Amino acid sequence: MKLAEALLHALKDRGAGEIFGLPGDFALPFFKIAEESAILPVHTLSHEPAVGFAADAAARFRGTLGVAAVTYGAGAFNLVNPIAGAYAEKSPVVVISGAPGTSEHKAGLLLHHQGRTLETQARVFAEITCAQARLDDPARAPAEIARVLGACRAFARPVYLELPRDMVGAECASVGPDPELPENADALAACADEVLAKMRAARSPVLMVCVEVRRYGLEAKVAELARRLGVAVVTTFMGRGLLAGPGIPLAGTYLGAAGDPDVARLVEESDALFLLGAILSDTNFGVSAQRIDLRRAIHAADRQVALGWHVYPEISLAGLVDALLARVAPARNTPAPPQAQAPRGLVADDRPIAPGDVAVAVNDLMDRDGPLPIAADMGDCLFTAMDMANTELMAPGYYAGMGFGVPAGIGAQLASGRRMLILVGDGAFQMTGWELGNCPRLGIDPIVLVFNNASWEMLRAFQPESRFNDLDDWHFADIAKTLGGDGTRVSTRAELAAALSRAAATRGRFQLIEIMLRRGAISPTLQRFVASIKALHSRKA
Repeated sequence: MKLAEALLHALKDRGAGEIFGLPGDFALPFFKIAEESAILPVHTLSHEPAVGFAADAAARFRGTLGVAAVTYGAGAFNLVNPIAGAYAEKSPVVVISGAPGTSEHKAGLLLHHQGRTLETQARVFAEITCAQARLDDPARAPAEIARVLGACRAFARPVYLELPRDMVGAECASVGPDPELPENADALAACADEVLAKMRAARSPVLMVCVEVRRYGLEAKVAELARRLGVAVVTTFMGRGLLAGPGIPLAGTYLGAAGDPDVARLVEESDALFLLGAILSDTNFGVSAQRIDLRRAIHAADRQVALGWHVYPEISLAGLVDALLARVAPARNTPAPPQAQAPRGLVADDRPIAPGDVAVAVNDLMDRDGPLPIAADMGDCLFTAMDMANTELMAPGYYAGMGFGVPAGIGAQLASGRRMLILVGDGAFQMTGWELGNCPRLGIDPIVLVFNNASWEMLRAFQPESRFNDLDDWHFADIAKTLGGDGTRVSTRAELAAALSRAAATRGRFQLIEIMLRRGAISPTLQRFVASIKALHSRKA
């Protein structure tokens, strides 16, 4: 078969459901084979950052490979920011970059799209991917593809494949299985025994779940483990939206001093905090009311388990969860503790809308019509989501880059077939909101809530004196029709409730609700987060 076909089959066999891409001359041969072979559907968007965000969202939603295909140089360099975010937040995205042919450089001319050298692009991506390969040898390509895709799945991080355009149609063998990574059965058994002994000996054990649980498709098993252990369960900020099903003993989301004081006390006073797949980032733990002593914690992530200073290397999260389940008997007739409750009951009057009203209105909508998965951008829209019902949620909560929300919602709806709720601020919408114009062609109809305060409001919360945080009012609802959807601008709580009901009832076109907020009005959660960060910085000063 052709090398490009071997690659496409390998992606499909490993769970990829589609390719998000933007063609260019060095990538045209690959796109031609991808389209004509129909091994995976190809969805094109308008700008490469959106391609990266959409592929990232597909990977997050399904817990399998996401795929982003672009051309060399001018295309691939536009992917650097979304792929850096995917690396930071452990999302398995496969970057496929078209490249100059194997002998094109021999003419002695600089090639268009080239940076400093022809290898500059590959060196850049080596910094933000966990494995790389240039597929310039058809004999070696199958093993290289297996190695790189295996690393993507094992480490849940992006990888990079560079495909010279004259190699796309080269004859190539099929791609074999992923290389096996080492895992010592005796070490795994000893690790599981030690983890359980520590949890059982503790006065107040707590299980904290984070992104790796979703990345490795372990939510159902972790939910069962939580039920069997009978311990308190919380998510990190990054893990919000995990374990959203019924009957799971979820106390809430840990936000330190910015969140629920009862949840903060539960975590910070635990003598056996079990961090399952957690990213040790500032957004997860930087606003703790008191410092969490990780020497007393159990941390399972990045294919190792640390119990204080004692580390078990080469232990996969899936292997650890299976070993723990094998050692803990199913719970018998144990009632599930009450879950954390989100605010409900919007007063639909003529008062101006506050960010908290948006959360209440969404909760009321989901009570009536069922849960909606959420793609949130960075900013107060994400902090407002902390008061929404615990439904599936994806957001750049650690990397904290803007522009993720709209293309992520597009990617997730294409990957899942489920209608998405997109939360985005006006600043981020200016970056990537125009990708909604692709929704009619792609056959999707997300509901988009634009938080419009004519401001970079989260930045203003940290530095209110700066006028550069001011934005103009672009009247986003007015352009929705031009892009193929419906737009409504709302300023009161009654208008918000009515617009949400109409949007939920209208299918086949994307629904954009532009929510006008007073400049300076932020959610209580963001207020507490900013206050905690400022207090932390003042103590360090």
